[in-house]
Amino acid sequence: MADTKIEAFRQWLRTERDVEVGDYGELWAFSVGRAAEFWDAVAEFLGVRWYERPREVLSGVMPSATWFDGGTLNYAEHALTGGVAGAAKADDELAVIFHREDGRSGQLTYGALRSQVAAARAGLRALGVSKGDRVVALAPNCPQTLVAFLAAASLGAVWSSCSPDFGVRAVSDRFGQIEPKVLIAVNGSVYNGRSFDTRSTVAQLIEQIPSLEATVLIDYAGGSTLAGTLDWDTLLAENAGAEPAFEPVEFAHPLWILYSSGTTGLPKGIVHGHGGIVVEHLKALALQNDLGAGDRFFWFTTTGWMMWNLLISGLLVGSTIVLYDGNPGYPDLSVLWRLAEQHRVTYFGTSAPYIQSCLKAKIRPSADHDLTGLRTLGSTGAPLSAEGFRWIVDEVGRGVQICSVSGGTDLCAALVGAAPDLPVWLGELSCRTLGAAVAAFDEAGNAVVEQVGELVVTAPMPSMPVFFWNDPDGSRLREAYFEMYPGVWRHGDWIRFTSRGSSVIYGRSDSTLNRGGVRMGTAEFYRVVEGFDLVADSLVIDTSAAGNADGRLLCFLVLALGAELADIEPALRKELRSALSPRHVPDRFVVVSEVPRTLNGKKCEVPVKKILSGVAPERAVSREALANPDALAPFVELAGQLRGTG
Repeated sequence: MADTKIEAFRQWLRTERDVEVGDYGELWAFSVGRAAEFWDAVAEFLGVRWYERPREVLSGVMPSATWFDGGTLNYAEHALTGGVAGAAKADDELAVIFHREDGRSGQLTYGALRSQVAAARAGLRALGVSKGDRVVALAPNCPQTLVAFLAAASLGAVWSSCSPDFGVRAVSDRFGQIEPKVLIAVNGSVYNGRSFDTRSTVAQLIEQIPSLEATVLIDYAGGSTLAGTLDWDTLLAENAGAEPAFEPVEFAHPLWILYSSGTTGLPKGIVHGHGGIVVEHLKALALQNDLGAGDRFFWFTTTGWMMWNLLISGLLVGSTIVLYDGNPGYPDLSVLWRLAEQHRVTYFGTSAPYIQSCLKAKIRPSADHDLTGLRTLGSTGAPLSAEGFRWIVDEVGRGVQICSVSGGTDLCAALVGAAPDLPVWLGELSCRTLGAAVAAFDEAGNAVVEQVGELVVTAPMPSMPVFFWNDPDGSRLREAYFEMYPGVWRHGDWIRFTSRGSSVIYGRSDSTLNRGGVRMGTAEFYRVVEGFDLVADSLVIDTSAAGNADGRLLCFLVLALGAELADIEPALRKELRSALSPRHVPDRFVVVSEVPRTLNGKKCEVPVKKILSGVAPERAVSREALANPDALAPFVELAGQLRGTG
């Protein structure tokens, strides 16, 4: 067996718990069939630090299951100790590497990180922050944001963050509903070679969020100040020398609030607990990803995406986390590969669209950069195409493990992904993750294999939301996940599990293509269309699936510079016919300048489908939830034309 943490865990189970698991499949079966034993073993093996030990590991069923009842702990203590199974990190060991696209950079040792968090904690306490209060941040992926989060968590305060590129309304819609006591914000940001002044946004947020008692401004770009705010550096300096301390909190005590996309109505505040995130992220990073001391863990993300939350959890397992703030394509698509070379990144995480962009631009990372330190490449955010797999093998390295993963903000975790002791199959996610009782259900609620079905979770997981914000009776949470299959979590993706346990994601189940009774996920369509060099982006909408029996299949294309539809349409039709089916050849191709996307970069399939089926744009989608709201215009115009022609 390989020298991995997952193999060490197997051996530990054998000697300490008398549990025999021969391979990954047997370990996964144990993890879901004897869930309480598994998660208790994970907590002990990976060194969860309890103040009060739990009385019981698991009781009840979804959506009301209780994990580690009676146990108290603190996420920040685990992050700042930074050791698995009791191996605490020394003060001089490197915790954080930071780079900004304009060249600004820095590093923090564990000692420096602990000192800064202690000072920020004392500063927040002086501002009146205590257990249960909300601390929010309009800030990028930088060390100050990390320090502020860990300081809030150490107090038992509840954290929430948005990226500085979010508009005022989008931020206010999220933060306003959770009534924060303190706002931490940057005075500016840098992106795509430009500097942006964010002080106007901050000033408007102060006016629009009446619960705020203080705002702390980080001088991140430009040196400017804002009347009525406190200075971040001054706050830390005034509290220098404070000792680290951690508030023991209940396992389910809120740690942070993430948000649904908010494309229709206010974004839902998804609350995760200290304990659920500690045990899930320890399991995911140590066992599933084989990360630990000596590793350099990078994932390209912003603070508005759950991957930031996973990235900073690299500290839980003692890895050095690599933070990058900027455009991954500026000044060119090699910027992140240069970063990986410079800092000997061992785990490089990104999105499937970034991989696709590198493929189309014919980037050759391993030929142009020394990536011999790279062991694993992670991809999420969208299904990774088979061509993307091939490109990684050919241009990044045959010895680099491809970890295509899929999960969600709802769980702040992956449901399907990879493991260090499993092979990688072209275009597939290698396995169900440990502790995730996932299956594909048909419409009758039966589990199916080698058949596309609804991705479901049939048993509780520790990182499931402890509640939705402002949902006292739990009705909104039950409606979101448990309406279709009572007692079973419906995740909202189409998936096919193979007989060997791997899987393929086919896109969101509520944006299915249904042609003549043949259902198909949009991801399959995009794999074909976006495999053409002349197609920069695409969006496919089946208007018959929106309740229109006579609907049409429409494919919207963003073409490469200088390309014309006539140059590509015949080849597209031919390839779609042969790769998918004659039914999945669009009735019409339409060229648009860009595809509407949410603030987290997801294609707006369902909102556009609603608009094309006649729903008023303001009811179909909230403009504030979109990264590029003006991109809706051609779809609204087309909807009018469709209505005009009956």
